[in-house]
Amino acid sequence: MGNLHSVRVAFRRFGLSLKAVHHAADLDGCSALILPGVGSFDPAMERLEATGLVPDLRQWHEDERPLLGICLGLQLLFDASDEGSRAGLGMLPGRVERLPADQGERIPHMGWARLQSCQTSPLLGVQDDQEWMYFVHSYAAHPADTAALAATAPFGAGKATAIVWERRLGACQFHPEKSGEAGQRLLKRWLSWLDQGAPLPQ
Repeated sequence: MGNLHSVRVAFRRFGLSLKAVHHAADLDGCSALILPGVGSFDPAMERLEATGLVPDLRQWHEDERPLLGICLGLQLLFDASDEGSRAGLGMLPGRVERLPADQGERIPHMGWARLQSCQTSPLLGVQDDQEWMYFVHSYAAHPADTAALAATAPFGAGKATAIVWERRLGACQFHPEKSGEAGQRLLKRWLSWLDQGAPLPQ
């Protein structure tokens, strides 16, 4: 359910190789996790539950260790989704809802959109709200705590969640690995933050 190949290629441009995590034992030696995803909410949660990793992922978050979600990976961090009936990881309070059909926009929302920063995060600074990123999604997260909302993107007359960030947990609805130089800059910011010891955002 994950776009593992394209994520690996994106990090390979920085001279880094990623370790795939299939079982709890694979977490040994990991300093940060990336949770990418494509597809639908329920099948993705079913696959995660089948690995037995869900308790370990939740513990990883409780221990405040760095985790980056991408696309469906962002949605899985929340309590639940309109797309299915399974519970999400519950790391961020809130729900994922279908994009409104009355905004004059096509669904799925597919293409480039400009980010608007809501707060400084290790993924996007407040001065970087001119970045264009590539989106492919039909659902958007609605954090219960708006303080977790780090950036939005326009959708019709309104906005959709683009980036969430809370302490050392961050995620983007778009695909940085498919967003050209802008996506590379975002990933590089995250890596720089990790290199600095993953300090809590001020």
